[in-house]
Amino acid sequence: MTARPPEGYRCGFVAVVGRPNVGKSTLTNALIGTKISIVSRKAQTTRHRIQGVLTREREQFVFVDTPGFQTRHGGAMNRMMNRVVTQALSEVDVVVLVVEAGKWSEGDAKLLPLLPAGGKTILVVNKVDLLKRRDDLFPFVAKLSAQHEFAAVVPVSATRGKQLDVLLQEIAQRLPEGEPMFEPDTLTDRPMRFIAAELIREKIFRLVGDELPYGSTVVIEQWEEHEKGARIAACVVVERESHRPILLGAGGEHMKRIATEARQDIARLLDKPVHLEVYIKVRKGWSERESALRDLGYE
Repeated sequence: MTARPPEGYRCGFVAVVGRPNVGKSTLTNALIGTKISIVSRKAQTTRHRIQGVLTREREQFVFVDTPGFQTRHGGAMNRMMNRVVTQALSEVDVVVLVVEAGKWSEGDAKLLPLLPAGGKTILVVNKVDLLKRRDDLFPFVAKLSAQHEFAAVVPVSATRGKQLDVLLQEIAQRLPEGEPMFEPDTLTDRPMRFIAAELIREKIFRLVGDELPYGSTVVIEQWEEHEKGARIAACVVVERESHRPILLGAGGEHMKRIATEARQDIARLLDKPVHLEVYIKVRKGWSERESALRDLGYE
């Protein structure tokens, strides 16, 4: 950075963790102010460790949006995702544990022993706008606070942007002093190719997630970008030949919609016209082999 940050500037890593579907990616996107992590109602939507950056006058937050910690299902992909979560917890300066207001499950409880000691964890109670009785919030928070010593408890609604400023203040005062790690206009450490692939995968999850829950991933095979536009070729990798017609839909309607909506999102991010081609490739059992997962870009 060209300008020297003010005295007492704070900068650090913040892990956003929780079981699947509590709103981690929605919260991360809302805090940063733009869409870095993809969002759907399906578990396993976030599969990677994604860093989003928010720079303010006196702080720089480097948010690490992690996959939902998996306790119900085994398999190579879930083992790999759980390693991403546990590694993030050991490396960051502040942990934000996200739970859903009024709902506490075995999946939530299994994360508690992994949380660092020493007042590094902030409990975020998300979706408070969905509570039928606001009076239920206090006993719910009291129950959780009895199980772990949290540095702070912040009820929020990520979708409505409620209490996010309070949460940022709580995080900021726990970041270490230090110079910013990224330029002020940086939003993520991930390349646009990665974000584009994630946006395509989000459309697949939203449109055919019930029929094709976890057997697909997206690889960008061609990326040509110039001043006036971009040409992108993406491959959707599925595990079975029977997945192909599910993705295509009647008359190819599913794939047309997936490609159209993803192209629009990518064009908004690049701020230029995008030509997007999407095709399908079958790679049997890719999600159950760690070697195949590494080949496809999983950590």
